[in-house]
Amino acid sequence: MNELITIENSSSISIHGATKVVSSTQTQAVVETKDNTIIITGTGLEVRKLDLDNSEVSFLGKITNIKFTALGGNKVPLLKRLFK
Repeated sequence: MNELITIENSSSISIHGATKVVSSTQTQAVVETKDNTIIITGTGLEVRKLDLDNSEVSFLGKITNIKFTALGGNKVPLLKRLFK
């Protein structure tokens, strides 16, 4: 399944095709799909919907950046994510 990403007014994002939510804080969310890791940064980020049975996740908050990396590629090390 390919991912489908919908962004509304830089204040919400929905990802269809999500397989795992690696982490989620008020400033960053990391979501894995079949082929990619999606890193969402912003302020006031919060999970609006989480339904991994249907491969859906959505976040509310001010979205400032979205980064895609291929799985197995340039992942952000765990310690770097924890100690920003």
